[in-house]
Amino acid sequence: MATLARLQARSLTVGNEYYFRNSIVDPFRNKENDAAVKIQSWFRGCQVRAYIRHLHRTVTIIQKWWRSFLGRKQYQLTVQVARYTIMMNLYSAMAVRIQRRWRGYRVRKYVFNYYYFKEYLRVVSETNDAIRKALEEFAEMKEREEKKANLDREEEKRDYQARKMHYLLSTKQIPGIYNSPFRKEPDPWELQLQKAKPLTHHRPKVKQKDSTSLTDWLACTSTRSFPRSEILPPINRKKCQGPFRGITEVLKQRYKPLEPTLRVAEPINELKLAREELRRKEWLRNVNDNMFLPFSSYHKNKKYLPSMHLSSKYSPTSHKEQFRSENPKKWICDKDFQTVLPSFELFSKYGKLYSKAGQIV
Repeated sequence: MATLARLQARSLTVGNEYYFRNSIVDPFRNKENDAAVKIQSWFRGCQVRAYIRHLHRTVTIIQKWWRSFLGRKQYQLTVQVARYTIMMNLYSAMAVRIQRRWRGYRVRKYVFNYYYFKEYLRVVSETNDAIRKALEEFAEMKEREEKKANLDREEEKRDYQARKMHYLLSTKQIPGIYNSPFRKEPDPWELQLQKAKPLTHHRPKVKQKDSTSLTDWLACTSTRSFPRSEILPPINRKKCQGPFRGITEVLKQRYKPLEPTLRVAEPINELKLAREELRRKEWLRNVNDNMFLPFSSYHKNKKYLPSMHLSSKYSPTSHKEQFRSENPKKWICDKDFQTVLPSFELFSKYGKLYSKAGQIV
């Protein structure tokens, strides 16, 4: 019982001590827990940072190898492009050199070859002579054909005129107008009238009337519904005798076009146009438009450019005599060239012409 009493007396003290101890243990427990969490977080941070450094080193190695591979590939491509550019420049230079040599040879051989041009001009001259000869023969042949055609037309015209005037032929009782008894020989027209036959005129044909039936005439469906009288035959009139002219010649004389006078046909500014034409022809004949001034200092500072034939290393031949030689057989006419009239002579000539034209009008 005493023990129970002691325990009861000490129960309050034990409870307070128990509460005090538990209240002191909780802060220590929290403090230790926080320390353990901090140690774990530090260790885990060190572990993660070490792993990240390992990953960084590994990635750096991978990137280094990959970039080195790409650099080697780019360098190889750059070397290939540079080699291709060098080869193309070399080939272009070689091609330019070959082209320069070939073009120089071609120009010297064919383009500016004096002897080649000389042979070419000779062949052209021979061809022109042959063509001119052929054209002259063709013109002569055409002229002969034209003369023959004109003679044939004249003969046909005389034959037609003789047939037309056949009634003027002489008879045994009455001599014709071309067979005068006062002449020793008859006129050639008399012989022509004897050979010719008289001209006969063809009568116009009469058109036959269209045959229409009775039913068409009663129904009024035909163009000739009503009967018409027959067409009368032409009157045979006797042609007037005498040397009358043909209707074509009469009409040609009647409707002959007007012939304007010289004042109307020629323009007023004929002298001005003639001067412009003369100035244009003189300009076409000029090889160089620069005026030559012999007593001036304009040509002193001008550099002399010799011709290729004289400046070449090949010795020139005496070709001037060949070009200056004359061949009278090829001349068109025997007359010399006429000089161009000066402006005052041309003006006086045209002034006289206009004065004469005014007097005529």
